[in-house]
Amino acid sequence: MRTWSTPALTVLGSAGALLLGGTGLFLAALFLHVAPSNAVSQRYRSEVDQVVYPEFEQNWKLFAPNPLQQNITVDARVQTISPDGQVHTRDWLGLTAQDIAAIRGNPAPSHVDQNLLRRAWDFYDSTHSAQDGTVTSGMRGKLAEEYLKRVALQRFGRTADGERILQIQLRAGTAEVAPPRWSQEQVSTEVQYRELPWWPVDDSDHEGLG
Repeated sequence: MRTWSTPALTVLGSAGALLLGGTGLFLAALFLHVAPSNAVSQRYRSEVDQVVYPEFEQNWKLFAPNPLQQNITVDARVQTISPDGQVHTRDWLGLTAQDIAAIRGNPAPSHVDQNLLRRAWDFYDSTHSAQDGTVTSGMRGKLAEEYLKRVALQRFGRTADGERILQIQLRAGTAEVAPPRWSQEQVSTEVQYRELPWWPVDDSDHEGLG
């Protein structure tokens, strides 16, 4: 029978305690997020939101009476400046198309390719007016903007064709899913685009991006 030394048991015990403690705090944050508003959840709302959003947001659209029946794609383009000061607007890059290409034919697709961009757009869309793009959820809305911008910038890097990126713009294309052949429902499957404003880019936007 194997015996563990006292230092080894101490390290294992400490690691186990940290894991249990971290798991407990995470579950507590999720509980406060979904629980009815109370004194504790109101007091620690900011901390709870930082844990939950955007990766662990609770979303029940799959079980809604009217599940989503749209295909949504996200594209981005950038403006760059050359060494001699000329500004160039680049072509649109299909971010969703990149994710689909990475998933198709892959027996074990990455969670990032499947959900990162999609959830970033859902987070933005839920915190901004569809008419004029104004923020409807205070600090959550600002966080959604920064998150979506950084997700897109991670695809471009700091430069495009050797020129520094000045601004970035995103758009979402929405198309209704065509009904089955046996259905008499008539819907337009034409893509409708929603363009966001240009967002300036500086060094702070690239901090922490791989």
